[in-house]
Amino acid sequence: MSTTTEERNPRGIPKAPFIADIEDHIGGPDGDADGPLKRFQDALAKYRFMESNLSQRRAGLEDKIPDIRKTLMMVEYLHERREGKSKATQDDDLDAEDEDDLEEGSSQKPLTTTFELNDTLYAEAELEDTDTVYLWLGANVMLSYKIPEAVTLLKTKLEAAELNLQNTIEDLDYLREQITVMEVNTARVYNWDVKRRREKRLREQASGSALAKTAEG
Repeated sequence: MSTTTEERNPRGIPKAPFIADIEDHIGGPDGDADGPLKRFQDALAKYRFMESNLSQRRAGLEDKIPDIRKTLMMVEYLHERREGKSKATQDDDLDAEDEDDLEEGSSQKPLTTTFELNDTLYAEAELEDTDTVYLWLGANVMLSYKIPEAVTLLKTKLEAAELNLQNTIEDLDYLREQITVMEVNTARVYNWDVKRRREKRLREQASGSALAKTAEG
């Protein structure tokens, strides 16, 4: 018994076969086209269902990625701010007078920002000088992270989301190709069946006319 391996894309979506020889596919000139047509419609429905789900995933990722980027930029800014302050306060090579000048000239003002309460309401807040940030992880879950850990986590999440978006776009393009192939298969088999039925009807009419003439004679 021979087995065939179904060709799939890297995410496991099966490739739609192009039916080159319709007559051979349906089992000869007297084969039934209704079975293949139903299978084509079922395959089209599955492909379109996957396309709908992937379109929703793409939209979600395109909304999510800018938020991750903005969060990462903010956490990196806090990290650089603390690193700069730490470097300034830990310089042991300065004499007492220089230290006083540095402290007076480079002291950082408290960081003031705005945060969103809802879609149209924002409030102003003063951020504490801390080495910890809190990140929403989804599903109403928030966890605290040290700033360097938060930077690493956000970079990882951003890379994963961008790769996921790239794969989703590739899958959508691939699905549209398979949908086109199945639509072409459906149209070709349907048109072939219509032509076959018409030719059969014409042959039957011609045969009936010949019999009628023979009976008259």
